Amino acid sequence: MAAGQNDSYLWLGYAVLTFIFWGTYGIFLHSGQLAMNDSVNGRYKAYLFVGIAYFLTAVLAPLFILAIKGSDWSFPGRGIYLSLIAGFVGAAGAFCVLLSFGAKGMPSVVMSIVFSGAPVVNAIVALSLHPPEGGLRQIKTPFYLGILLAAIGGALVTLYKPAPSKPQLIQVNKDMGQGQSRN
Repeated sequence: MAAGQNDSYLWLGYAVLTFIFWGTYGIFLHSGQLAMNDSVNGRYKAYLFVGIAYFLTAVLAPLFILAIKGSDWSFPGRGIYLSLIAGFVGAAGAFCVLLSFGAKGMPSVVMSIVFSGAPVVNAIVALSLHPPEGGLRQIKTPFYLGILLAAIGGALVTLYKPAPSKPQLIQVNKDMGQGQSRN
């Protein structure tokens, strides 16, 4: 393999990791909210720790990488502005996911709607910011079909998701501090 050829699909590996991380995000966020044992403020407590995790991965890690790569530390204003908007919309989206869970949305349904709607919004915003050469008339029918299928797929997953199993009740043995399962 020639130099650079082995990197040609590296982007795909990162994309797969992203959907794995984001695909598990909702269920871990909901589980963290429930594990806070605070029906009123549990979602905000969970979001606080999401913010701490963001700080560790989105502030400290890039600072370290920039330092070891010898960055020139110049940050153009437009880059700062657009990156801050990206951070705000990402954090606001995460917060809205939590609010949805707090309003009794189930993670499997909420995340199906989020992940089927996001590509549609992404396509619309991308087209408005970067229209194709020759205008919107140059867009081929399969593109529109893809948007329709994403919406239909999200609706089908939401409407026909399997029902969860009944939770097991745990009785705590007070003498030994061990849990015993009962149905």
